[in-house]
Amino acid sequence: MKVKLNDQGLVPAIAQDINTGQVLMLGYMNPGSLKRTVEGVQVWFYSRSREDLWHKGEVSGNYLNLREAWVDCDGDTILLKVQPDGPACHTGDTSCFFNPLEGLPEEYEVSDEGSGILEELFAVIKDRQNEMPEGSYTVELLQEGVDRISQKVIEEAGETAIAAVQRDESALPREMADMLYHSLVLLAASGLSPSDVWDELRNRRR
Repeated sequence: MKVKLNDQGLVPAIAQDINTGQVLMLGYMNPGSLKRTVEGVQVWFYSRSREDLWHKGEVSGNYLNLREAWVDCDGDTILLKVQPDGPACHTGDTSCFFNPLEGLPEEYEVSDEGSGILEELFAVIKDRQNEMPEGSYTVELLQEGVDRISQKVIEEAGETAIAAVQRDESALPREMADMLYHSLVLLAASGLSPSDVWDELRNRRR
């Protein structure tokens, strides 16, 4: 059995009341919190905001006592069947899922923390490639072809290096963002995706 971690080294974990079957909450676990949970008696998660292990209930006293742990068929989600000591939600509700979804959401909030923004940006680039809307800089690049996009990557890489050499801390993130953006456009134009790059980077960990 294998557990698949996402690009942040985490796996989503659903906590379910073993007696009622009610879904209580969704958290994330890393190998360390999973180890503490499986080898102990209470649930530990990984707090993405604190970037540290999180003993669920350590402040409120509303611990989740583990009874069973299951992994789904794809190995990328964990189901924790628990005996809760009290409300699972920080609001005081039994479950974190108390907002009914009736129709489409009125708005969406995009999380732009961490490297996940690269996948989000690539998704936008692919959308532009499929729809080819007028007035889009991305579409303009794609229409000019791989040679022009490659030239832009070289230009942006040079400007990134210059900003670093000049110790320009305000310009360096901006120039590197330009380089990454044009690199993603180059991947799309070449029929590839960031996952091809991630696979290559994984091979270099050995």
